[in-house]
Amino acid sequence: MSKRKVKNILFIMCDQLRADYLSCFGHPTLKTPNLDALAAKGVLFERAYVQSPVCGPSRMSYYTGRYVHSHGASWNFVPLKVGEMTIGDHLRPLGVQSAIVGKTHMRADLSGMARLGIDPNSKIGRRIGECGFDPYERDDGIHPYSGHDPEPAYNQYLRDQGFEGDNPWEEWANATVDDEGNIRSGWFLKYSNKAARIPDEHSETPYITRRAMDFIDEAGNRPWCMHLSYIKPHWPYIAPEPYAGMFKPSDALPVVRSEEEKHNPHPVYEAMMRHRVSQTFSRDEVRETVLCGYMGLIKQIDDQLGLLFSFMEERGLMDNTMIVFTSDHGDYMGDHWMGEKDLFHEPVIRVPLIVYDPDPRADCTRNTRNKALVEAVDLAPTFLDAYGGPAVPHIMDGRSLRPLLFGEQPKDWRQTVICEYDYAFQDSRIELNTKARQAWMRMIFDGRWKYVLFENYRPMLFDLQSDPNEFHDLGESQEHEHIEARARLHEALFQWARAPRQRVTVTDEAIESVEVQPRISEGGILIGYWDEEELVTARQGFKPRFASTNPLVKSTLDRLTA
Repeated sequence: MSKRKVKNILFIMCDQLRADYLSCFGHPTLKTPNLDALAAKGVLFERAYVQSPVCGPSRMSYYTGRYVHSHGASWNFVPLKVGEMTIGDHLRPLGVQSAIVGKTHMRADLSGMARLGIDPNSKIGRRIGECGFDPYERDDGIHPYSGHDPEPAYNQYLRDQGFEGDNPWEEWANATVDDEGNIRSGWFLKYSNKAARIPDEHSETPYITRRAMDFIDEAGNRPWCMHLSYIKPHWPYIAPEPYAGMFKPSDALPVVRSEEEKHNPHPVYEAMMRHRVSQTFSRDEVRETVLCGYMGLIKQIDDQLGLLFSFMEERGLMDNTMIVFTSDHGDYMGDHWMGEKDLFHEPVIRVPLIVYDPDPRADCTRNTRNKALVEAVDLAPTFLDAYGGPAVPHIMDGRSLRPLLFGEQPKDWRQTVICEYDYAFQDSRIELNTKARQAWMRMIFDGRWKYVLFENYRPMLFDLQSDPNEFHDLGESQEHEHIEARARLHEALFQWARAPRQRVTVTDEAIESVEVQPRISEGGILIGYWDEEELVTARQGFKPRFASTNPLVKSTLDRLTA
């Protein structure tokens, strides 16, 4: 038992990876044998959902165990405010080193740190600015000339290998050469099926995998939780050889869209279909070109994970390391006439989730598929549970997945999942002349019915039992069943919104285990007493472990009732 107790956690996240583009999740031609093998060792969760369809807020929910409504980082450039506890903050007191290797999409709350006098370059300041992780190598993987992470370690690595340039990330790793010998940028989608200039071994995914191996070697015997966070298959969708030529358009899944979706669409959905990225991905040639690169990048990740898992096997780490594989969200890829990830259709909010727990109690569920509704917020409490830390439901909105891993079926497991999106930063808000504070939409899904609430617009409703492709929006339907479903889920969403999520400094147990009013009286604060006799009577019910056993307090109360 002790030999296989969880000592380390390898928390792997891909960026913009759809669940249905892994063979263990059903893709017919894109084979991912190393992730398939991981699923055979653990549990594959078929219905795992993120808390937001875009990188920043989704990741902040993973890292805090809190809904977007709770942590407040509602879009990519909204900082996670100082004071929000994250995985590292919860695990560090348990003696666990928490490190990031790769992307977080974290925006530091610099104004909050300045207000509190915290130096961003101090150890505490760096942890606040890195989602509570110690940054072994932070690399968000987008290094244009705009100044966003302008000089990552990866750029210097490329120069050291002879790939010179002001920005080798863009000029080599995310560029190609056309048939006339011209260097072309991978930002342009038309080149997504071309080979990147960089050799495979020096491209981003192998590089960050090697950095993860470096961390493991340097960590020694101290327990660690490493967040290995790949930027790919996020755009630019360009892969090196041999991956660039592995797949052709016929290997991709058929597009999921219907002309009916354009007939009387929801106003916000209609505006989002007019986004440039949606208009572009609605063209068949674009989708077919991009998916060749997208699939190649996924295959490269799987191959690199095979190398990493072999590396861990050689060091005996598979016996004591929990491995979690997931994604921050999916990608429309032209489905529903959309690009990117701005709404709540399944290709965007349902993500792959595979959990391998070495604990012998998980032997009964190995190589199984679980259909429970699980959420991104469940991973942080799972990690805390794995290290024997106390549950903190007053802080975290999620629940540990370990009972499910151990074959238990909690009767009070959630019946719905929640997803939120702040579209205030999108062109659709401007087109609709919507105020920024009203540009929120929230989704609740019970496994069949998906209800989306908007401010100042009608709702959306989909019945995934009769309409698994989500083509028919029932938000205006007057059929009794649809009216009832909307009302029921609206109330469930309202109940979720009413739940207290900001009383994070005092546990529920502390409140419920203490009779607060007698404690106040014992301190000499006598609220509501008519005379001394009432206090004498009340003191007879004071519990011995309360402050009245303190001689100083007792003498004061004795004096007041003398």
